[in-house]
Amino acid sequence: MGNIDSLPVRSDLVGQQPHGAPHLNVPVQLNVNENAYPIPEVVTEAMRRAVDGHLAGLNRYPDREFTALREHLVTYLDGVNERAVGSVDLVPEMIWAANGSNEVLSHIVQAFGGPGRTALGFTPSYSMHPLITTGTGATWVAASRDEEFELDAASVAAEVARVDPDIVFLCTPNNPTGTSIGLDVIAAAYENCRGIVIVDEAYAEFSRPALPSAMTLLEGRPRLVVSRTMSKAFACAGLRLGYAIAAPEVIDALRLVRLPYHLSDITQVLACTALDHADLLLGNVDRLIDSRTAIAERLATLGFTVYPSDSNFVLFGNIASPADLWQQLLDRGILIRDIGIPHHARVNAGTEAETNAFLAALDDIVATAPDTLLSHR
Repeated sequence: MGNIDSLPVRSDLVGQQPHGAPHLNVPVQLNVNENAYPIPEVVTEAMRRAVDGHLAGLNRYPDREFTALREHLVTYLDGVNERAVGSVDLVPEMIWAANGSNEVLSHIVQAFGGPGRTALGFTPSYSMHPLITTGTGATWVAASRDEEFELDAASVAAEVARVDPDIVFLCTPNNPTGTSIGLDVIAAAYENCRGIVIVDEAYAEFSRPALPSAMTLLEGRPRLVVSRTMSKAFACAGLRLGYAIAAPEVIDALRLVRLPYHLSDITQVLACTALDHADLLLGNVDRLIDSRTAIAERLATLGFTVYPSDSNFVLFGNIASPADLWQQLLDRGILIRDIGIPHHARVNAGTEAETNAFLAALDDIVATAPDTLLSHR
C-alpha cells in the first residue's frame, strides 16, 4: 500500500490504519462472526429467479425509498415483536436500510454528529463505532465497562449525564464480549441524554432465551434508534444489508445525508427474497448456539476465563499471549481474532466440523505446549 501521509489528507487521519480483520485462505475461518452455514439451495434458487426478473430493468435507477424492502422488514420484525416482551406498532415509515449496518450507523452519525459534536460508547465494544464517529469529524468519548464487561443502569446514566453526548452507542449483545444489557440500561441512557441513543443489535437473533429487543422501548422515545443486520443470523454477509428502526422523523433526517439511490435494485430484491425465506435462513441459529456452548464449555475446562455470550461468538481470557495462540491455531489451519484486549481473544461458532477442528487444535496445543497457553494456572 502507498503512503497516504504524503498527501493532503485530514490531519486526524494521518497515521491511522484501515479497519479490517485478516482475510486468510485457511480451512477454518472463525474470526469475523459470519454465519458458517451456506444459504440453502432452495433459497439460492429463489434468489436467482428473483434477480433474473430484474436484470432487464437495470438501465433504470432503483426505488430510492426501497418500498418493498421496508414492507418485508416490517413483516419480519412483527414476528420478532410477537416473541418479545412488549411490542411496538411498526410501520414502513419507521424503517431505514443501507449497505450493511455500518452504513446505517454512518448515516445516523452524519445526520446527528459531525464537527463540534460528541459520541459516547462503552468499551470494549464494536471497533467501527469510534471510526464512524471520527470519520464525520465528531469527537469520540470512551467509557469503560466493569471487569466482567457488563453495564448497569446507574453507571450508564451517570456517565451519559457527565459527558452530555450528542450520540450514545450501546451494543447488545456486545461485540467483542458477547454480553447483553437490560432494557433498564437503555432506558437510563435515554433518560439522561438529550441526543440520539443507538442500540446496535447486530447479534440479537442469537440470544437464547430470546431477550426483548430495544424496539420495545421505541414508543414515546423519538430519539431512540435500533440497528440490525442481515449479515449474521441471516447468513447474508455478502449481501450487505443492514437496517434501522426509529421514529419516522429520525428516518426523514437520514434522507438528508444518504447518497442518491444508495441501495441497488439487486440488493433490494435479494434482501426481499431472503426475508421471504427467513425461517429457512434462521434455521441454523440453534446449531450455531450449540457450537457456541460446546466451545465455551471446553475453553472453561482448559482453564480459560469464558464470558457469557448471547451472540455467535465467545470471548475468552487468561491467555498468556493472544498473538502466540493466534499463530499456533493458524499453523493448524484455524483463524480466530486477536481483538487487542490483553490476554483475551475471540472465536466465533462454526459448523459442527469447524467447531470440532478448533477444539481439536486447542487440545493439540495444550498437549504440546501447555505452559505457553495460559497466563496463570
